[in-house]
Amino acid sequence: MTTNEPGHRTAEDLLNAVGPAFGKLRRTSLLEVENPISAKDLSRTLVLNLVQQHTQDSEKEVTVGAVAELLGVDPSVASRMVSDSIKAGYLTRAASQHDGRRTVLHLSPQGTELMTRLRRHQRDAYEYITADWSERDRLEFARLMLQYVDSLDRLAERTPPKEG
Repeated sequence: MTTNEPGHRTAEDLLNAVGPAFGKLRRTSLLEVENPISAKDLSRTLVLNLVQQHTQDSEKEVTVGAVAELLGVDPSVASRMVSDSIKAGYLTRAASQHDGRRTVLHLSPQGTELMTRLRRHQRDAYEYITADWSERDRLEFARLMLQYVDSLDRLAERTPPKEG
């Protein structure tokens, strides 16, 4: 028996509904939840997020090539995305501290501020969307989402890069 009530769905129904639910998440724009961030800046945050995440450990450096690999795009696409973020004032280029021949990327103060606004917006959106949930359900969903993302990261670390 399948109904629209989650409590009445079978395990099979729930697991079959996950893929379409992820598709719907992609189609649902956070811009609809009082967004203080432009659509263009929201797309730039793909690159900024990667740079921020991978440079939190001061030993790691992010290059345009790393952006291409992490986003799964052609290096020329990554180069255009990075150049756009630099022109917008969100990223800077610098010589690598490990290999002076390489150029690495860093968030500028404006990039850091944009990411702070994005994180605040994401939290506001989560709280808005889950406003009628119990606090227990909100926290459990957040915990499970983080567990899911951590599993993705572990899988990505074990998967060798694709040869092109």
